[in-house]
Parts: sequence; structure tokens; C-alpha cells
Amino acid sequence: MTARPLLTLSGVTRSFANGKKTADVLAGIDLCIHAGEMVAIVGPSGAGKSMLMNILGCLDRPTSGTYRVDGADVSALDRDELARLRRDYFGFVFQRYHLIAHLSAAGNVEVPAIYAGVPRAERRERARQLLARLGIESQAARRPAQLSGGEQQRVSIARALMNGGQIILADEPTGALDSRNGDELMLILRELHASGHTVVLITHDMKIARNAQRIVTMADGRIVSDEAVAVPASTSAQPRAEPLTGPRLRPPASEVDRFIEAIRMAWRSLMSHRMRTGLTMLGVVIGIAAVVSISALGEGAKRQMLADIRAVGANTLEVYPGRGPTEDQAQGVRTLLPSDLDVLHTQPFARAVSPLTSRTLRLRHRSVDVGANVNGVAASFFEVRDLRFSEGRPFSSLDERSQQQVVVIDHGTRQKLFSPGGEVVGQSILVGSVPFVVVGVTRESMSANTDPRQLNVWLPYTTASTRMFGQQYFDSLVIRIHDDLPARAVEDSVTRLLTLTHGSKDFFVFNMDSVYRAAERAGRTVTLLLSLVAAISLFVGGVGVMNVMLVSVTERTREVGIRVAVGARQQDVLEQFLTEAVTVCLLSGIIGVALSFCVSLFFKQWPMIYSLQTVLTAFFGAMLVGVVFGFMPARNAARLDPVEALARE
Repeated sequence: MTARPLLTLSGVTRSFANGKKTADVLAGIDLCIHAGEMVAIVGPSGAGKSMLMNILGCLDRPTSGTYRVDGADVSALDRDELARLRRDYFGFVFQRYHLIAHLSAAGNVEVPAIYAGVPRAERRERARQLLARLGIESQAARRPAQLSGGEQQRVSIARALMNGGQIILADEPTGALDSRNGDELMLILRELHASGHTVVLITHDMKIARNAQRIVTMADGRIVSDEAVAVPASTSAQPRAEPLTGPRLRPPASEVDRFIEAIRMAWRSLMSHRMRTGLTMLGVVIGIAAVVSISALGEGAKRQMLADIRAVGANTLEVYPGRGPTEDQAQGVRTLLPSDLDVLHTQPFARAVSPLTSRTLRLRHRSVDVGANVNGVAASFFEVRDLRFSEGRPFSSLDERSQQQVVVIDHGTRQKLFSPGGEVVGQSILVGSVPFVVVGVTRESMSANTDPRQLNVWLPYTTASTRMFGQQYFDSLVIRIHDDLPARAVEDSVTRLLTLTHGSKDFFVFNMDSVYRAAERAGRTVTLLLSLVAAISLFVGGVGVMNVMLVSVTERTREVGIRVAVGARQQDVLEQFLTEAVTVCLLSGIIGVALSFCVSLFFKQWPMIYSLQTVLTAFFGAMLVGVVFGFMPARNAARLDPVEALARE
């Protein structure tokens, strides 16, 4: 024979441990199959036919001996190189078809080309042509469960030819078919042989074997005969007008295309088990929604709290008499004087300065008599405290210098003294026993430093000192500093300045910025703690993903074997299952964030403030959950032995 040796086995054995003994399934196999031959391997059950086919198809390795494919020693190849060999040389036709259940007929045919990196449009056209030439183009969109046995076997043949199928290995190809479909299948295999393919039949049926040029008979793991057969003219294949094969595809090597295909395959697999996918996603959705919602809620609460402090004046300093807030005699120290006010007004760090002296007095308007805090302040006090007005205006510096009897009242005082909707500005009230004219009403405030049950009114401190309280010293000084200045440095400057002015440090400075910073830190801490609690649910969801993916790998073991048989590398299988896990978690991230936004529409007690960082962190967390918890199932799938995987029901 002039044809070159394509498959060569020399002294091949395959042994398995059986307790302390070793059982030989194949023993000293010597076989040479040339390119273009059609060989039938026959023998009773247990003769080792299927094991020999697995070794021929590079699905298994011999225990000893040498197996060469087109001159290449298979024992020197790693798993990925074996996958390339199966992809480029072999096409498998199995007795039980071994089609992937959730793919259409065309999708099953395309699988080998996906792992070869063939562009999508090219492989779709190739699959269509193959199905058309096998007479089942109309069934291309149907899934295996919707096809007859003969149609499924034709799909299997089309898949075997997808990448060229130089060598067709057919394991009991007619075993699951009736006689008519079996005859049609054998006609197709003879046509493939006539068009140049090397065909190896594994069968126990001598009628099927007589279609081959050679019949190799096996018994007890050995070849007992190897005979040439004269093929009757009646069984000779009549070539079709269009050959079943075309030129070998020359695919580009593109990892990007492989990754895109991994995403597509993952999506198809997930959509084929919608209920399982939905239940898998549920835990991660709850975890992501909890993390994002609590982060947004914590940020909203923190900002609300800081806004309250800012309303008091986050960039304010308050100077009190005495050596500290716990000094018993602090109330009797009369150290803060108008001269201190004049000194502070000249400092560049001071945006506004006001004294503050308070007493509790009675307010009267007509027949209404209430108690209130009466505060002597400067005109700048309203800027210092950032108080807003609902009616009228603050009193002016001119009112302050001329000791006018004008007063600003708060919202609560207005409600107590005046009827709703009535005119307030310009009305007179008695503060103690002194009449004052109302010039303004401040807005209602829910600030952290105000008690809504306590009424407040504000007078010019000059008027309060001379006509109300009879004192020239102040209870405190309030300084509003410029926003761009460090509060701690300004505090040190005020301390040095007043110590120099007084000759000793008989006062203390309270820095509102320290309260602001402490509240900010506390807010971050609370948000972090709450987020960690929410992250526990995300972790639980991740464990659920891992468990479901492990179950999925177990359920889809045969699918993994099919993919490996048609040329999938370990990396391809790992990428597919890992991509499925990551896809589940990313979809869960999207739904979880959307759910959190929906929650915010109904939660009105505090604002929920979302940030891009929080959303990105949620997606990164979802992806991390997918990678971490999906890696083990994906690795298990990638390490499956193809022979064992194909044998799994």
C-alpha cells in the first residue's frame, strides 16, 4: 500500500489497578492504519474495542508502548496539545450521539470550530452547509431532544466534519438506530471514505464491519486477526454531486474571540436552566442589595448628621471663660470683654465674630406670656450660625451700635406669640419688661444644637448689656473662620492671641471642627460595620453559587467530556465554567443595585446617597464572588478525565 501510515500503535498496553493486582485491558497491540483507509475493529463485549478507540482518538493514553499520529509520538504531548490533535485530526461519531442538550443542532455542529477559534459567521455558514449536505438543514434550530435518532447521528457526523475530520472514529454508530437509519448512516460513512477520510469503525456487527476495507478482530485485549476485505460493488459509495467535506478551515488564533465565545456559551447554558440560575442569583442579589443599600443609607445618615453640625458651624470656634468646661468657678470668671471682640475682628482668619450672652426671661405679646432664651449677640451672629430667615431680616450693625430695641425671634416663638398667617415683622413684644420691635423670624431648624421645645430670641448685645442684663462681659465669643483655613491652626492662633491680651490663659477654646471630624469618623465606622454585616449575606450567596456550580459540573460531566473530545483545552473548560459563575454574579450585581435603588424610593426617613464608588465596589465584589467561589467548580470541570466524563450518564 502506497498511502502513508497515519495511526501507528506499537506494543500498546492499557492497564488498570484492580485492588493489589493489575488488569490488562489492552495487551501488546500492534496496529497501523494508513491515510484514506476504512478499517473495522470487531470483537465481543470486553474485547477492548472501545478502549482502543479511546487511545486512537487521544482521549486516553497507553500504559506502555508507543502511539504515533502522523508521525508525532502522543506520549510526548500535554493535555492541551492532545486537545489540538483531537480538534485538528479527529471527528467522533458515538453510539449515543453525545450531543449537548441545551444547544441546537447547528450549535452542536459549531462546537469544534469554537475551540478552533473560527469566526462566528464563518462557522455558522459551515454548519449550515454540512447540515444541508446531510439532508437535515430544516432541523438546524431544533435541540437534540426534538430530533429522531437518525437525525441526531447525522448531527454528530456534521460535528465530526466541522474542522475537517481527517480521521473519523465511529463507535458502534448504528447501535442505537433502526435498520433503515443504520443503512443510511453507513452510506454516509462510505461516502466520507470515498472523499478521502480515514474511517475507523468500532462494532460487534460483522455486517457493518464488511463495509470496511480491513477487519481487525480483537479478543481479550489482543488483536487476533487483521484481514483485508473485498468490498462488494453493491456497497460501494456513490459520491454525491457535492462532497461532504470541504477544505480544512484555517482559523485565526484569537484569545479575544475565545473569551467572547466563552461568554456566549455561558449565557446559553445559564438560560437553559433559568430556574436554577435564578435561585443561584437570589443569594448574591440579596447580598449586593444589602451592601449597597446599607452603604447608601450610612452615607445619607452621616451627611445628615454632618449637615446638622455644619448648621451650627463646623468651621467655628467658641471661646469660654475659665480653664476648662469642668471648672466650678467658670461662670464667675469675667474675662471675655468688648476689647477681645475688637482684637478678634482685626484678625485675617476671622470671617465673622460675635459675642453671646444669654438669660432666661419672659416674653409677652398681648395676652400670651412664655419663657425663652434671650441672647445678646452681634449682627454677625446670624452669619456665624448660618441662620436663615423666613420673614424680615437680621438686625444691622447700625442697630447694634445705636443700641436699638429690636429683636429677632425663632420659628417656635412666632408660633407661641402670634396667630398663624398674621403679620409679625414690625410688631412689638415685651422682653422682660422692656419693649422690642420684631425685625425678623428665623426658619424652623432641626439642627443638632437646637431643642425644638426651647424658644430663642436675639437682641443686639449692646442693648442687652446696658438695658437688660447690666453686664459688660460676655458668656462666650463665637468665631466663624474662613472655609479654606485649618481649624486646628486657627485655634492655636486664637489661644496665643487672647493669652497675650489677658496676660494669662483664663479661657478655653472649643473647636466645632473636632466635633465634625469625630462625627465623620463615627459615621464611617458605623457604615463600615453595617457593610461588613451586609457582606456576610454576600458571602453566603457566594457559597450558594459555589454549591450550585459544583452540582452543575456533576450534572454536566458528559457535556464536559463531549467538549474535550471535540478539541476543548483545559483552559477552555475552565474559562467556560468560571465565566458562568462570574456572569451569574455580575447579573446579580446589576439586579441587586437596581433593587437597592427601588428600596430608596420607599425609604424616606433618611436620604440614601449612592456614589459611583459604592456601585463600582458592588460590581467588583460581585465579580470577585464569581471568581473566588466559581474557581473550584471550574477547576474540577477542567480536570475531568474525558473517557470517564463521556461514560457518565
